[in-house]
Amino acid sequence: MYKTTEITSAEIASDNPVHQRLLFPYVEAANSVSGNVLEIGCGWGRGLELLTQAADHYTGIDKNAELIAALSAEYPKSTFIAANIPPLTGPNGKPIADNTFDFIVTFQVIEHIENDDLFIREAHRVLKPGGKLLLTTVNKTFSLTRNPWHVREYYADGLKNLIGRYFSTIDAKGIHGNGKVMTYYEQNKESVKKLTRFDIFNLQYKLPRRLLQVPYDLMNRLNRNRLLKADGIASEINYTDYLVSNDPAGSLDFFYIATK
Repeated sequence: MYKTTEITSAEIASDNPVHQRLLFPYVEAANSVSGNVLEIGCGWGRGLELLTQAADHYTGIDKNAELIAALSAEYPKSTFIAANIPPLTGPNGKPIADNTFDFIVTFQVIEHIENDDLFIREAHRVLKPGGKLLLTTVNKTFSLTRNPWHVREYYADGLKNLIGRYFSTIDAKGIHGNGKVMTYYEQNKESVKKLTRFDIFNLQYKLPRRLLQVPYDLMNRLNRNRLLKADGIASEINYTDYLVSNDPAGSLDFFYIATK
């Protein structure tokens, strides 16, 4: 199976800053979720240890059937469903029942979803009254280049308006980094500029996404490896170097909590 840098590894040293950034919201979520918890887009299970300990019962959905099979074997007390989303369907292919879950966790997923309106509508449908949706996604303001693995990226108000079509209560926060993280971000920014300066025709924004995915991955891996060798900051960053911010528009990622 082709391994994209979009699936950030916890084992590859050059992926560490991104891995820690993605791990941080799971640590935060584990302090608040309980009861019946659904994770939409569980991937290889970055936050599974945290979420399964916090929940009475955990259900994970992902389109990658191979990963789902492996997680099912590793976590037999939890439920795993291989399905393309949206809509939200169970193991039998039928829609998950309304008002089923106390919490939904979906981190760095919505940017990959074609029908983001249905995605939010379905999350609202399967939550119990008073249930909460915990959602993160990248802040387009801080994107350094086009990511061809993303269908779209959001600004703070646009994401809030989308969620607000179905959820009347939204706690809009962000995930940002301390000085160490932002030093790495600036180094990354300068490095990306050196790589993209050859794109004089701005093809990254003109070509179809799928044509750009493999070149993007190759350049992204090259860039991450280069930064790792630069001064060691990449290997030193920990999830504790990230924080919840009350300024979503000025944060690296959005962290929105919506209540049904």
